[in-house]
Amino acid sequence: MELQGAFTIFLALCLSCLIILIAWKRTNKGGKLPPGPTPIPFLGNVLQVGFDETYQSLMKLSKKYGSVFTIYMGPRPVVVLCGYDTLKEALVDQGDDFSGRGEIPSIDRNFQGYGVAMASGERWKILRRFSLTILRDFGMGKRSIEERIQEEAGFLLQELRKTKGAPIEPTFFLSRTVSNVISSIVFGSRFDYEDKQFQALLRMFNESFIEMSRPWAQLYDMYSGIMQYLPGKQKYLYNLIEELKDFIVQKVKINEASFDPQNPRDFIDYFLIKMQQEKNNPNTEFNTQNLITTTLNLFFAGTESVSSTLRYGILLLMKYPDVQAKVYEEISQVIGSHRVPSMNDQSKMPYTEAVIHEILRMTNIVPKGVPHVVTRDTHFRGYFLPKGTDVYPLIGSALQEAKHFRYPDTFYPQHFLDEQGRFKKNEAFIPFSSGKRICLGESLARMELFIYFTSIIQSFSFCSLVPPAEIDISPQASGFANIPPFYKICFVAR
Repeated sequence: MELQGAFTIFLALCLSCLIILIAWKRTNKGGKLPPGPTPIPFLGNVLQVGFDETYQSLMKLSKKYGSVFTIYMGPRPVVVLCGYDTLKEALVDQGDDFSGRGEIPSIDRNFQGYGVAMASGERWKILRRFSLTILRDFGMGKRSIEERIQEEAGFLLQELRKTKGAPIEPTFFLSRTVSNVISSIVFGSRFDYEDKQFQALLRMFNESFIEMSRPWAQLYDMYSGIMQYLPGKQKYLYNLIEELKDFIVQKVKINEASFDPQNPRDFIDYFLIKMQQEKNNPNTEFNTQNLITTTLNLFFAGTESVSSTLRYGILLLMKYPDVQAKVYEEISQVIGSHRVPSMNDQSKMPYTEAVIHEILRMTNIVPKGVPHVVTRDTHFRGYFLPKGTDVYPLIGSALQEAKHFRYPDTFYPQHFLDEQGRFKKNEAFIPFSSGKRICLGESLARMELFIYFTSIIQSFSFCSLVPPAEIDISPQASGFANIPPFYKICFVAR
């Protein structure tokens, strides 16, 4: 058995060397792929990129090789795109060519190309169109999405008041309230904050997000051909996501048992209706696998990204108390101290809106962007990218581009204000990505961030146990995502 395992690893090594040799020859034959650092057989560009701070390494390489270059993640060539102009040209101007979902080996085994986030081609188009329609319908339903967010903000404020200003670590305070918004859409109801199953789900979400961003995940993404056969953290992440999928399976079974196609209650019911309508279509994408994975995609993304941004935002406002004070002043003038904030207030609050935009820019939650793949042989900026070439669109490179932001590494809300103090847009502000695969929940996330931030600051000031100048906002992990550092925070009632 041991001999067989060793032989398997040997074959994988030989295959990897063969793949990188072929890719290297293709790179040199007429300069078809963009230039980049010379890879080492099997190891690729591990010496230049490493397993930690991958994004920072790629940004350093861009200074030498330009806005479009090639690296080898182990034996696999990846084209890296940097800067807003490059990203726009690829994701918008040539959006169809770059619309495929690239490899994320650490989670590909869980999804196998199913679900709106991980699908490509016609499957992705069908699932995205359907998901957007359902999200829009919920926004215009009997209870709008805004009302759901306002309700959850109210529950969050109640929980924060119970702390009586004592220091707390806010991760799960924030993830519970954010998760309940998307829960009300996909499951038709919210969870009680003390629900043990709900708390377990949130822990699994948080752990999955962190594990995907640790150095071992970058290692796995480089050498998945071998590491999938070895023990290690990859098994833990795989099992976490499978547990989350099992939860969705149980939710689907509950819906099926009480399903009334005339009265759909949530995203799952609407999907079941489509499954029923297309049951005689052998090629339908409305099947159980896509139902489970798409529901999980929405539930996961709708929880972790917004709650992490809120955590980062609170840290930034503690680090810069003068900004926090100005936001509170604007809230007091426009909303007052008792009325619930609403989206109608947004246009009257340019400073608050600028601060939220700057929080999104600085937090840069997914700096490398989610990987894309070219869907057909593609010519781009004088290079030739064969169908199936993986692409890293470095979203963070646009958000921190000196050409578009005066102080790219500094928290500076004035990036989004004109000389008269009015809010101004910036074309390089693309925290939700750009083009055809722009984040499905962008409008929902923007609404949540505005209502949550204004509601919290209206009712509380917050401070850390350390002086503001000593608050370090460097992420605790920064692979797939930038994970905010943990700080205990005091929420003091105004």
